Amino acid sequence: MADFQVDTSKMALVNVDMQNTFVENTPIAAPGGREVLTRINGLVEVCREAGIQIIHASHVLRPDESNVGVMAEIMPRKLYSLIKKDRESSELHKDLNVAPNDILLDKPRFGAFHSTDLEILLRSKGIDTIIVTGIATNICCETTAREANVRDFKVFFLSDGTETFPIGEISAEEIQRVTCATLGMAFAQVLTVDEMIEKIRRVAAATDAA
Repeated sequence: MADFQVDTSKMALVNVDMQNTFVENTPIAAPGGREVLTRINGLVEVCREAGIQIIHASHVLRPDESNVGVMAEIMPRKLYSLIKKDRESSELHKDLNVAPNDILLDKPRFGAFHSTDLEILLRSKGIDTIIVTGIATNICCETTAREANVRDFKVFFLSDGTETFPIGEISAEEIQRVTCATLGMAFAQVLTVDEMIEKIRRVAAATDAA
């Protein structure tokens, strides 16, 4: 199992798809969306204080749906249309902790690296480690973690800093558990939000004392 060291000068928080449609009140919202939003906001404050770059990624499609791709053959239109760029449902949730120096990243697919400039942004800032939070654990968050891993970024994946929804008879809790187990075996270090905050604060305290 990985045990990555924390260097706040080389880290970014990649907060995935904390948009209205995934947080609450839609068929594809995570049941625990509001709760994970609160936990993420607390982590954002700690990261910001430590000088860790905050990046909010949003899964959005062009208003004319011209880049929907194969999603149109897999998902009903009433669902994927919720993430069209011109809709309130695709906007970041109003209660999300967003500051002027945060980076807002639009992505056309599940992973935050595919067809975006995320890797360029990270490399240009000397960042080699990311923290992944957001919705949904087993879709956009997991895809982002895997994409980062194969690009040789170190990944902290937060088990209670991500949320998902049930699929058929499979509960959200079971999906969460299996996804985190798989990622922890081969792709990331899996921690809770509190454990991540403790790691960051420990390093910050040591730096202040030096």
